[in-house]
Amino acid sequence: MSNEIEPGSAGAADLGAVARRNWLLAGVAAAAAIAGGGLAWRKYALDDVTDEAVNRLWQTGFDTVAGEVLAMASFKGRPLLLNFWATWCPPCVEEFPLLDAFYRENSSNGWQVLGLAVDKAASVQDFLLKTPVSFPVALSGMEGAALSKALGNTAGGLPFTIVFGGDGAVRYRKMGKVSPRELQDWRATA
Repeated sequence: MSNEIEPGSAGAADLGAVARRNWLLAGVAAAAAIAGGGLAWRKYALDDVTDEAVNRLWQTGFDTVAGEVLAMASFKGRPLLLNFWATWCPPCVEEFPLLDAFYRENSSNGWQVLGLAVDKAASVQDFLLKTPVSFPVALSGMEGAALSKALGNTAGGLPFTIVFGGDGAVRYRKMGKVSPRELQDWRATA
């Protein structure tokens, strides 16, 4: 007795239907993956940055947890990594030691880092007591969320990092946690 299905039999028709159904399901899955990827890209895509938004940033001042005003203009003239973050944002908290290491390794080469907290002063002060950093941290509150959107962060998500060249122009932007490789690449080209 043979287990082969003879062409034209009912079993052959069933195999053809199964094959067509499998191809159909694969096509539907591929279309769903493409659509999902497109929606994710659209959600996390960065808009272009206008000169007006960048100029407004350089003219802004932010309070520090010590109550002093930190003028953004004081950072102009050297490369700056500006990181929008919050204490309630897990990826922000995870990347803070990496940003601190980057600052400590590169500040002697002119690099600056500024953490701009979209948060409350008390929360930031408590966080910095537990996780001290070498670079300055300022408070932007909800104004920071609007500012990051003006700088291209249309989703308004955190963390959001912008790298400025010494001329004050935007060189790189990153939505989400930065990687050591990105920091290395940015350092080499900004």
